[in-house]
Amino acid sequence: MMPPGLMLRRATVADADALAAFGRRVFDDWYRPDNTAEDMELHLAATYGADLQRAELESSDVTVMLVLDGEAIAGYAFLQRGLRVAVVGGPDPWAVVRFYVDRPWHGRGVAGALMTAAAAEARAGGCRTLWLTAWEQNPRARAFYAKVGFHDVGTDTFLLGRSPQVDRVLVRTLD
Repeated sequence: MMPPGLMLRRATVADADALAAFGRRVFDDWYRPDNTAEDMELHLAATYGADLQRAELESSDVTVMLVLDGEAIAGYAFLQRGLRVAVVGGPDPWAVVRFYVDRPWHGRGVAGALMTAAAAEARAGGCRTLWLTAWEQNPRARAFYAKVGFHDVGTDTFLLGRSPQVDRVLVRTLD
């Protein structure tokens, strides 16, 4: 259940600017302390920008669910059909490419409600296997994903700028 005062809805192309700014800020907030400034800037430039988010939102393979606190984004889930890494073996996979909740909303039920909505959206779209990656050095995220039904099936390499990093691959069936 979404906390009072928050609204959940699908993102539209009109949300591209706000989504880009939010994603960039939250990723930077979480990962800059553990990475070089150069690697962070390379990743942020390649991943976040209004034109990039607009193109993502225009794709028929992408669904983005937003949690809004008034006009401000409190969190979002970016889902994409058809992506798979070698260790994901389930049928009809969708990836949770990004799953971000702003720090002021941690521990207040936003992440659980957002993941429930994202899973329902994926299931309605024909997904039977939901998967994501979580940085091996982020135990809080991995604990949350385990709590909502994901299990660890292996590793994948994530290139942050020029720095290869190890992510855990987590899978949840939606049958």
